[in-house]
Amino acid sequence: MTSSEHANTDTVVDIDVSEEMQTSFLEYAYSVIYTRALPDARDGLKPVQRRILYTMSNMGLLPSKGHVKSSRVVGEVMGKLHPHGDSAIYDAIVRLAQDFTMRLPLADGHGNFGSLDDGPAASRYTEVRMAEGSLDMVANIDEDTVQMEPNYDSTLMQPTVLPAGFPNLLVNGASGIAVGMATNIAPHNLGEVTAGARYLLANPDATTEDLMRFIPGPDLPCGGIIVGLDGIKEAYETGRGVFKTRAKTSIERVSARKHGIVVTELPYMVGPERVIEKIKEGVKRGRLKGLSNVSDLTDRNHGLRLVIEVKNGFKPEAVLSQLFRHTPMEDSFGINAVALVNGQPQRLGLKKMLQVFLDHRMDVVLRRSNFRLKKAQERLHLVEGLLVAVLDIDDVIAIIRSSEDVATARERLKTAFDLDEAQADHILALRLRRLTKFSRLELESERDELTRTIGQLLQIIEDEQVRKDLVSKELAEVSERLSTPRRTLLLEDAGSLVPTASARGKLDLEVADDPCQLVLSTTGRVARFGGAEKIPRTGGRSPHDAVAASLATTARAQVGLATSAGRMLRFDVLDVPALPRTENAPSLEGGAKASALVSLDQGERVIGFASLDPGSPVMGAISREGMVKRIRPDYPVSKDEWTYMGLAQGDAVVCLCTAPDEADAVLISSAGSLLRTPAGKIRPQGPAGHGVAGMSLPDGAHVLAGGFTANEADEVVTVACDSSALEGTGQTSVKVTALAEFPRKGRGGQGVRAQRFLKGEDRLEVAGIAPSPRAVDSGGVSIDLPDPNPKRDASGTPVAGQIHSIG
Repeated sequence: MTSSEHANTDTVVDIDVSEEMQTSFLEYAYSVIYTRALPDARDGLKPVQRRILYTMSNMGLLPSKGHVKSSRVVGEVMGKLHPHGDSAIYDAIVRLAQDFTMRLPLADGHGNFGSLDDGPAASRYTEVRMAEGSLDMVANIDEDTVQMEPNYDSTLMQPTVLPAGFPNLLVNGASGIAVGMATNIAPHNLGEVTAGARYLLANPDATTEDLMRFIPGPDLPCGGIIVGLDGIKEAYETGRGVFKTRAKTSIERVSARKHGIVVTELPYMVGPERVIEKIKEGVKRGRLKGLSNVSDLTDRNHGLRLVIEVKNGFKPEAVLSQLFRHTPMEDSFGINAVALVNGQPQRLGLKKMLQVFLDHRMDVVLRRSNFRLKKAQERLHLVEGLLVAVLDIDDVIAIIRSSEDVATARERLKTAFDLDEAQADHILALRLRRLTKFSRLELESERDELTRTIGQLLQIIEDEQVRKDLVSKELAEVSERLSTPRRTLLLEDAGSLVPTASARGKLDLEVADDPCQLVLSTTGRVARFGGAEKIPRTGGRSPHDAVAASLATTARAQVGLATSAGRMLRFDVLDVPALPRTENAPSLEGGAKASALVSLDQGERVIGFASLDPGSPVMGAISREGMVKRIRPDYPVSKDEWTYMGLAQGDAVVCLCTAPDEADAVLISSAGSLLRTPAGKIRPQGPAGHGVAGMSLPDGAHVLAGGFTANEADEVVTVACDSSALEGTGQTSVKVTALAEFPRKGRGGQGVRAQRFLKGEDRLEVAGIAPSPRAVDSGGVSIDLPDPNPKRDASGTPVAGQIHSIG
């Protein structure tokens, strides 16, 4: 063996591999727990976050100053205090600036700091500075308020904890994974947390239940709804608990035909793209049914808006229940409140977290008061020396001028005026102009102020209750400046919200084919009401309560929608908005405009419905030019649109309703006449027929209204006007007459007079025939009608308002 080989052999050390692995692992675990993953319970910060805020404070990056490149802050932190990778430091800066992660952001970011679905831009592209809240985290740090320790190379000092003017651990929460342990704390509302801390400060024996009167639960940055408070109470008691969060949703009509689920807030740390991805996956696998589309309409001005369209025939509430079950729109949050207390990881309940913070603030105030007391006493000592010198200013100047050097002058001043070395040095350092009479007044005022300050500081230091009052006052000031209203709704249970299947069993997903009433208002709105009973036609003056047509059908049926152009359109009843029944006259204000449900040409309007079921009754139609037609119900099965009445150029259908043989066809013309003729004498035709001549009209006249009725109790309403008046102002009189007063005549005649015109009246503007007729204005609001007049050809009474239509 050579000498070199012998030397190398001497450096070989035999070790126990298992012991070395155990020691190395423990050292690694210790490092992760204490210097990386877990926050300190006092300031709620991990070491890297604490170093970032301290560095930005030293750099002067105040909220009132301009932003600087994030990479510059990363470099300062990494070079001076945190010898780790720049990506870890930048990730921490990004989190401090994200308002969807932090309830009270501690960094003010400028640029792309990411979203719930996307990461941030590189540090060279973004800028950062301190946020308002971070000023309170580092306030008074230069007044010996916290313990300092050397940095990694012992060239600089860094704080072991920040002064923390508010309970940041609760306000912003924390998350981290260490070796063998983890932490996950939900964010809370600053105003609620400070109120709870102040209450605990005044009542040290307060229970968790007492504190929950001030801090009822987490307040998540993105809002949402927390359902069930049992898990929260358990977490506040023990430090561990689970609660459910839900998206904030509303069911709205997103188009004339469809309902949709509109999501405006999502659970904590859940982004819209993740929800959309899960929805698409659920639809593809058959877990989600009844969805037709999902759109992300989120923008900077209106915030989150996720629109999920529901197919017709499906109950939106049941679809929402599916979404809660199979997507992140309902999520769980597990609280595991682990933090460092006195350098040891502990699981903390609500009271313990607040108590640790309050103990820290009490210590900060005590250290700050001692620091300020020492400074004040030192300054008072110097001021007292200056006052002595000012009284004998001439002697002071003479001593200084006659001294050979500074040391001699110092000793002579000390001897002559009974000063100590600090006071003598201070006098020698002053300019002569400071020793004027005016300066003496300033010095006396400063002495008195310093004396009062020292007395106050001594009181804070010596009296614990005074110190508590000061801490409570400072917390109240922080809360007033920084607190914002609660964003997250807290519910004991699901309540009125849509429950999940596990809560109330399986919900019916599809709308049942139950009986309903399809209703058309005189203002052109369409709605459906559940139940087989007809809609009541009596009641108050609610908007859109005059019924122009109705049809008894079922929710999943198809019906014909008749237009004034003689077209019949096949239509799904489910496409019509469903409205609740009311005891009085129905309000169709929530119905959809018929023009929004189907495509209509200019001037074309919907006038009625037709049942498409086999064996449906014969329908009757009356046109503006006086044509009458009874229609056989042999409608085409395969077509979605067909003609139910052929019309001449310029003609239009004014009414469509059932026309049994025993009914009478009634036509009312603008010339003031009414024709009543038996419907049984009109032979039914196929859909393509043009009908037969019903009423002979004088030049310039047309049919205003009509119908088919077998009810002698129906009433005729006619409204006369002056055609030369401005549009909307010419109506003068209105008359109501029982249909029984009008005789039956043969088809093709002009009928009989329905209203005698008064002076200034020359035609009828509005007319109608209906049981319990109701008049409405152009906005759908009811207008009172006069009592029936027994004379069919009598004049009318003055109108109570401009009538738009009769229903």
